[in-house]
Amino acid sequence: MIAMKGEAHKISDLAHYLDPQNQDEGVALRAPLLMRSSGEFKAEKARRDILSRGVTFDESNLRRYQFKPMDMRQAYLDASLAPLFSRPSPELLRQDHGNNAFLVSRDTADTRNEGPPFHFSRALCDYDCISGHTRHFPVLLYPLWHTVPDSQVSFNLNEIDETPPAVNLSALARLYGELLGFAVRSKSEEFAWILWLHVLSTGFSPDYLLQNRDAVSLGWPRIPLPNSKELLEASAELGRKVADMLDPETEVAGVTTGGLRSELKVIGVPWRADGGNLDSASGDLAVTAGWGHAGQGGVTMPGKGKSIFRPYSPEELMAIGQGAEALGLSADQALAQLGEQAVDVYLNDVAYWRCVPSGVWSYTIGGYQVMKKWLSYREKALLGRDLKPEEAREVRDMARRIAAILLLQPELDANYLAIKENTYEWRALT
Repeated sequence: MIAMKGEAHKISDLAHYLDPQNQDEGVALRAPLLMRSSGEFKAEKARRDILSRGVTFDESNLRRYQFKPMDMRQAYLDASLAPLFSRPSPELLRQDHGNNAFLVSRDTADTRNEGPPFHFSRALCDYDCISGHTRHFPVLLYPLWHTVPDSQVSFNLNEIDETPPAVNLSALARLYGELLGFAVRSKSEEFAWILWLHVLSTGFSPDYLLQNRDAVSLGWPRIPLPNSKELLEASAELGRKVADMLDPETEVAGVTTGGLRSELKVIGVPWRADGGNLDSASGDLAVTAGWGHAGQGGVTMPGKGKSIFRPYSPEELMAIGQGAEALGLSADQALAQLGEQAVDVYLNDVAYWRCVPSGVWSYTIGGYQVMKKWLSYREKALLGRDLKPEEAREVRDMARRIAAILLLQPELDANYLAIKENTYEWRALT
C-alpha cells in the first residue's frame, strides 16, 4: 500500500483489513479497493489466506518511499501481504537502513525522451519510479544471509542488525581509489559515497547524455572515471548538490530555505488569477484542471491540464539576471538553461503556480516529466480532496529544485569535459 503524505487514513484502512475481528463486508465499505476482485485475484479468498497466516499490522513496515522522481510517499512493505500487494524484495528492504542511499538507473531505455537515466534517493524507490524499471545500487550493503548449523542458508534480520554494512565497491573499484590516493581501507565508506556521487554528476550532464546518446539508450550507462583524486572529489561534490536537489525531504540553502537565490524567488509562486490571496478553505487548492484521470484498472493516466506559456515579465527577467550574475552566468546563459518562456501552471480556473520556466516545466528524469507527473496523481477526482497548503508549496519548491539543477548544468558539462580529457587508463590495473 502506497499513501501520499498526510493520508494516514489509507494506512489505517490496511490495519482494519488485517484485523480478523472485522468482517469482509465492513472492510469493503471502509476500504473498497482492498476488497475488489479482478481477473484471477479473488479478494475474499486472498484476505482469508492472509489472515490464516497470522499476518497482523506492524508499524515497523511503514517506509518512506520514492514513488516517482521528487514524489516522496509512505508505503507499507510486507512480503506476507501477497497476493494483496506485490511482494517486496526482502534483500532490497534490508538495504533501506541507517544512512544508506541508492543510485537508481535502468538497464535499457524504453522511451526516447528519457532525460537523465538516473535518480538518487535516500529511500526505497518504486519499481516504476523511472521508466524502464528501477534498479537500485545502494552505497552500502547490509548483510542478508547467515549460515546455520545444518549448512542451510536462512534469513534472520534480528541476528544481523548489529552487523556493520560493507561498501558497495568491487575489488577493482577499491584498487582504483587506492591508486588515486584515497584511504580506501580505513575510509571505505567515504570513498564509496564519492564514487557513486561522481556517477550521479556525470549522468546529469547534458553533454554526456548527448555525446553518448545511442550507447546510453541501448544499455547500462557507462561512466568515465577521472585519473586524479582532485577531479573525482570535485565531481562528487557536484553529485552531492544534485542528490540534495532531487530529495524533496532535504532542505537546500538558497533553494528551499534560508535566503533564497534571486532567480528562484520568482519561480513557482502559488498565485490567484485576480491577485487576491489563495484560500484553501474555499477550494482554491483543488486540482481540477485535468492533469490526470483514472484509466483501465484504476491506473492513473496523464491529462492535458492547463498551462499558459508567456514571455517573462520585466521583474522576472531582472530577478533571473541578478541570480545569474551571482552564479557567474550571463542572463542569456541562464535563460538558455531555464527556458526562454515562463509557464503559468494552473490548478483550476482561479489558482496557478506563477512563472515556472519552460525548461523546468518540461524537465524529464528517467522518462517522466517531473512536475506534470506529480500533478497527474493529485487531480481532485483521483485524490479525493484538495491540495493542502504545504503540498502547493511542495510544487513551488519542486520547480525551484529543478531550476537549480538546470543552472548547475554548465558546471556539470565542464566537469564531464574535464574527466573526458583526463580519463583513467584502465590498463594500469590489468
